[in-house]
Amino acid sequence: MEVITNDSVASQFGPAHTAGPPDRIEHLLPENASLGAVDLSIVIPAMNEEITVGEFMQWCREGIERAGVSAQILIVDSSTDNTPNIVLEHGGEVLRVPKRGVGSAYLDSIPFIRGKWILMGDADLTYDFREIAPFVEEFRKGAEFIMGSRFRGSIEKGAMPKLHQYFGTPLTNWILNRIYRSNFSDIHCGIRGVTREALDKINITSRGWEYASEMVLKAARLNLVSSEVPIKFYKDRAGRFSHHRRVGWQSSWSAGWVNLKVMLVYAADSFLLNPGIALMAIGLVLSLGLAAGPVRIGKIGFSLYWMLLGVTCTTLGYSSIQIGILARVMHGLRPRFVGRVQRTFTYDRGMIASAGVTVAGLVLLCNLAYHYLKHGLQLEAISHPAILGLLLVILGFQTFCFTLLMEMAKRVIPTSRQALIHK
Repeated sequence: MEVITNDSVASQFGPAHTAGPPDRIEHLLPENASLGAVDLSIVIPAMNEEITVGEFMQWCREGIERAGVSAQILIVDSSTDNTPNIVLEHGGEVLRVPKRGVGSAYLDSIPFIRGKWILMGDADLTYDFREIAPFVEEFRKGAEFIMGSRFRGSIEKGAMPKLHQYFGTPLTNWILNRIYRSNFSDIHCGIRGVTREALDKINITSRGWEYASEMVLKAARLNLVSSEVPIKFYKDRAGRFSHHRRVGWQSSWSAGWVNLKVMLVYAADSFLLNPGIALMAIGLVLSLGLAAGPVRIGKIGFSLYWMLLGVTCTTLGYSSIQIGILARVMHGLRPRFVGRVQRTFTYDRGMIASAGVTVAGLVLLCNLAYHYLKHGLQLEAISHPAILGLLLVILGFQTFCFTLLMEMAKRVIPTSRQALIHK
């Protein structure tokens, strides 16, 4: 047995130890393994799949032969049973990783992926890896991200809970397609393909199973060349129970809630930017229009309360715009937009604008203070210009905070993303 180790990774030939998940990453290879480049890497997280993994490996071999590609089968394993040994016996590679979540398993696998195309899925025989040729054909046509679709293929009776099939998945599909202007039919399908270059762009950050939703959302946001492949979905083999069944009835609701959270987090700018612009425009019309005093248009009178509504709308709208811009900058999914924003909203410009708006507001407030002191600490009438002054001070402070946060965001964006932004 050859063993090559460093501080975090071990690479070796021979049987795996299955007493429990390791405390570091171990790359286990079958005898006579080749580590050259391949067309396709099949990357599968697995935990205690000894019932199905042997047949799964046979399915993969058959699918690779049918597709006519060179391939690597990499099982990312944190089992306590005989799963890794079975994989090695069938000629697959095993990446032994600590049990930290499915998203973490994929992140751990990235340095060991040798294919230009990547196919992800499960080792439980619910997805038919004998039929991977359609995915390969889509890759050859130029697809960067490929989703399997159970609804465009077939679903074996009993394979999918009715709550998922007729309510949860259709609803979350509809929400995602509305938000991201995409056209996916099955965003929760467990088999999907992605090019290595696209995977780097997607930059998965989720550590748990919500990585699956993150991939779909970012693929849509990045406008990757996407397609769908109809697939067959089978029910669990006898003796095996899916994750959802093991967790219990609350698993479906928890999954739906987490998926909704991921959608909203990565679409924060969609909910904030355009509504914020509209809200701020309405607010400024009211605030500036009433800055000199009440206005009457026909039978409708616009006075103090309308101006306070304008101040509220302007403040909320401006906040929404700023948070929406920061969300896009932090996500880095629209590098050209981020580049324009960073070139426009520089530190110097932000500080000058903040100071100018704040000083203008203070001037208006000082005028109010002068009259207040002059009349013996009494105000004879409502001062509309002073209310505008308060609004300007608020906007100046918001601009100051936004400028600082933009500078902080520039320093936390990885160098690779900065390069895309400034192209």
